[in-house]
Amino acid sequence: MPRATFNFPTGFLWGTATASHQVEGNNTNNDWWAWEQEPGRIHDGDRSLRAADWWGGRWREDFDRAKDGWQNTHRFSVEWSRIQPEPDRWDEAALDRYRDMLLGLRERNISAMVTLHHFTNPQWLADMGGWENEGVVELFAAYVRRTVDALKAHCQLWVTINEPNVYMNGGYLDGGFPPGRNDQKAGLQVLLNMVKAHAAAYQVIHELQADAQVGVAHNWRGFEPAHGGPLTGFLSRLHHKAFNDAFAMTLRTGKFDAVMLKADVPQAKGTQDFVGLNYYTRDLIKFDLGKSGSLFSNRYFPKDAVLSETGFLANDPKGFQEAIKWANKFGLPIYITENGCDDSQDDFRRRYLLEHLHAMWHMINNNIPVKGYFHWTLVDNFEWERGWSQRFGLWALDPQTQIRTKRQSADLYAEICRTNAITSEAVEKFAPEVYDRLYPV
Repeated sequence: MPRATFNFPTGFLWGTATASHQVEGNNTNNDWWAWEQEPGRIHDGDRSLRAADWWGGRWREDFDRAKDGWQNTHRFSVEWSRIQPEPDRWDEAALDRYRDMLLGLRERNISAMVTLHHFTNPQWLADMGGWENEGVVELFAAYVRRTVDALKAHCQLWVTINEPNVYMNGGYLDGGFPPGRNDQKAGLQVLLNMVKAHAAAYQVIHELQADAQVGVAHNWRGFEPAHGGPLTGFLSRLHHKAFNDAFAMTLRTGKFDAVMLKADVPQAKGTQDFVGLNYYTRDLIKFDLGKSGSLFSNRYFPKDAVLSETGFLANDPKGFQEAIKWANKFGLPIYITENGCDDSQDDFRRRYLLEHLHAMWHMINNNIPVKGYFHWTLVDNFEWERGWSQRFGLWALDPQTQIRTKRQSADLYAEICRTNAITSEAVEKFAPEVYDRLYPV
């Protein structure tokens, strides 16, 4: 049996990622809380309720779990609706609480990456039309100014917006996110407004903090043609351009091109210091005349794909490599800001984790500057429209009792973080079924 160690660069960042609404609990002043109250919006009628009770103080014990798991970084988001509960009112107590969380990370020798917008909006903003209203650019910049000025002493890595493409798709194409629209024109305007808001936020952050590093958490999803026909190939490229490139490439070129909407946004050019990359899976694409709202395409996984517990994603580490190659086009440092899978039984996750980290290791050894990896997620949390049906945590959570239970994948990830490597001993111990793939004879 061959033995080897896949070492990662000195100083590599290993951590987990979370989002405010998914873990804080009792987040009652945003559009997602209102969305949860509407029948049929969330799987099984689930609600976030206390979530993981971080607003009640349980972030302390979970940060201890991260420290005990040898993690040296953590990505979390701050909640706009807590910091600015009304258009003309700021809540200093909320900023103090986020400052306490940042200090708590520092006390545990864990660095921070802070996300300023992760899907949720203050209800007052939603009532004004949310991101469809062009006034959101100025409002977001003001919120960013207040927040970063308060927290800049404790954080250098900032994500302005998490997955703007997913936000637009969920809220304005498939209707699973608030405001639950099916309006492509409005959705593209939302995406354009998010580009402008990011650019404004980038300037504000650098004005306040000269050494800040600012980026976006881009969700990249692969769209592979199901067969070699020219139409299917065209559709897969169209999906890639609309979903993966429309927002991201504007930050490189200053030109917004979302197929159905184009605009010059010169102020956005060069407004990222790193590329945040969220990767989970990729799809096959096939022409379907009946799906006009999905670019006449049917998306599905290969028949032989190994799927996660709920069939939400396929284990596709080669797609991860394609995502990293795409991120490398920007010529900037790369952080894997999210990667993980749903698996309450913790059988699939260990395999998924090892194969994806091994794929990432190959990219690093091809001189692609991946600087850190944030696993999604630390503890089970409220997974948006899927409620509590999907369990992504290294630690299991019972949302009723708030009891945490460590999964084996937490020990596997801790060993990787501790050694800054994937060792053959760890693979043999935690996921022997993938040993031959990682260590072929």
